[in-house]
Amino acid sequence: MRLEIKDLHVFYGKIEAIKGISITVNQGEIVTLIGANGAGKTTMLKTISGLRPVASGQILFDGKDISKVPAHERVGLGISQAPEGRGIFPGMTVLENLEIGKYFRKERKSEMVEDLEKVYSLFPRLKERATQAGGTLSGGEQQMLAIGRALMARPKVLLLDEPSMGLAPMMIANIFRIITEINNTGTTILLVEQNAQQALQRAHRAYVLETGHVVKEAKASDLLNDPAVRAAYLGTGAANH
Repeated sequence: MRLEIKDLHVFYGKIEAIKGISITVNQGEIVTLIGANGAGKTTMLKTISGLRPVASGQILFDGKDISKVPAHERVGLGISQAPEGRGIFPGMTVLENLEIGKYFRKERKSEMVEDLEKVYSLFPRLKERATQAGGTLSGGEQQMLAIGRALMARPKVLLLDEPSMGLAPMMIANIFRIITEINNTGTTILLVEQNAQQALQRAHRAYVLETGHVVKEAKASDLLNDPAVRAAYLGTGAANH
């Protein structure tokens, strides 16, 4: 399994948000995209999951061009996203939210139960809150629910958009620990994250995006020690970048 983006161009109206980006995500990796707000990180994930149209370029998944494949069919192929802002259904219970994640799956009920138990083992809090309305959960619990729902689709590639946004430091550490655990079980992850420190500590490789371009690409550990990256995203300059 390999996800490959080749010379991708994406527009919002007349504004070009993605300007010829090429990235590769190999099987078993955590790859992270870092960059300031407006760099094009979220647009990249939305385009990969089929929520934004491709103007030109290709999205290759397992060697097949899926650039024109509808979003719901991409879920069936093995691409699942936990979106920025979580996007849970506040009036539905935790269990109902999780069940929506398997909507396009055709497996036997026993496999659904097995997947649910896997999500509950990663996120015991969700099992405790199974009958609670999603909207009554804390921010951290809603993030767990968004990731859990994406996992119910049995993704080959899990797209995570700002999983630490708005969370307390202790919850951020917990979420990133679980992201590593998910990856260790064989799920490939493409991570967009404002918290560059945490993202680079967990990822295998990273791309730095600025205004729709890739400006750096390297092993995550190398970027963690890169003076320019440290100044822009990890030090006092991060807030002003």
